[in-house]
Amino acid sequence: MSRFWKIALVVVVVLVLIGVGLRLMHKPAAPQAGQANGQGKDGQQAPVPVTVVPVARQDVPVYLTALGTVQALNTVAVSPQVSGRLISLEFTEGQPVKKGQVLAQIDPRTYQAAYDQATARRRQDQAQLATARANYSRSQELGPKGYIAKQDLDALRNTVSQLEATVASDEAQIRDAQVQLGYTRVISPIDGLAGIRGVDPGNVVTTTSTIVTLTQLHPINVMFNLPEQNLDMVRQAAQGGGELSVAALDRGDAHVVADGGVLKVIDNQIDASTGTFRLKSEFPNAKNELWPGQFVNVRMKVRTVGGGLVIPAQAVQRGPDGDYVYLLQADNTVKMQPVTVAQEVGDSAVMVGAGLKEGERVVTEGQFRLKPGSKVNPLKPGEVPPAPTKAELEKAKKGGGGRRGH
Repeated sequence: MSRFWKIALVVVVVLVLIGVGLRLMHKPAAPQAGQANGQGKDGQQAPVPVTVVPVARQDVPVYLTALGTVQALNTVAVSPQVSGRLISLEFTEGQPVKKGQVLAQIDPRTYQAAYDQATARRRQDQAQLATARANYSRSQELGPKGYIAKQDLDALRNTVSQLEATVASDEAQIRDAQVQLGYTRVISPIDGLAGIRGVDPGNVVTTTSTIVTLTQLHPINVMFNLPEQNLDMVRQAAQGGGELSVAALDRGDAHVVADGGVLKVIDNQIDASTGTFRLKSEFPNAKNELWPGQFVNVRMKVRTVGGGLVIPAQAVQRGPDGDYVYLLQADNTVKMQPVTVAQEVGDSAVMVGAGLKEGERVVTEGQFRLKPGSKVNPLKPGEVPPAPTKAELEKAKKGGGGRRGH
């Protein structure tokens, strides 16, 4: 290597060492531990803004919930009671029908002929009976005079009785023929809603044919199951007087589908395979809110707890040792307070069974920044912390200036 390159290399090394030395001489002082954690120069943690709500006392309704199935009050599969050719259908699919309304007409000619035959047979037998009665009456007058034997008189009397029985049989046959003739007009047995027809006019129907299925929707039933451990509570509430109110909600519990329902029946046995018992509730269903076969969430009110302690549901936290809340202390610090949740109150509140007193304030927003003993700035719901002053902003700038360049 030439002398020139040796001198150049020495100069470069010297310049590098000078640069490193200057860098070390101007290195900023490390921030204090308290400042690195967001604390002030005096080592105190800045208050954490949180929303707090006081524990309130109010009457709390106790509900039991379950999945329910809507069931028509009555469902009737309308079938003809006589066979024959279907002439016409007198209803509209999907429309209401009234009890006693004609739904279908079957060809009546065969049954009309049978009725006419029975009527004619009765007239014939009535004529024979009239003749027998007249003969018997004349014989009764001649008998005492010895013009007719007693045996013949008995035979005439028995003939009258026999023909009277024949006429009575004719009357019964006429009534039967009349009933069969009436069955050619298929009548609705209930008020209900007609479904889709099961047969078309022109077809020959029998007693096994289903013309249409009718469902009664006013009122309507909702069936649901509850765990067996709720049986005593439900029975006591039902026996305590008054009807238990039931509401039907949509599958997402977002809104009430139908209200005004009442508990009608508690089943007389528990299903051993599921450990549940069945209940039937009844709804007016005036606006057809419920439909047979529909699934709904059922909410039944069993009692009301007077003066329960209620807090917002978001105040309750889940921990390894159970539920707890952050409770505000007099010095604006918080502590973890174990609580027992006794009952949900709607979708946004809970009733506390133990752990809190009326008027105590719990944190509902900002818990993720807290730990036991944290200093807080308590705010009311909807309230926001005040904007920093100009002096605080300048102080923050000075406090953070030494950390620039990292």
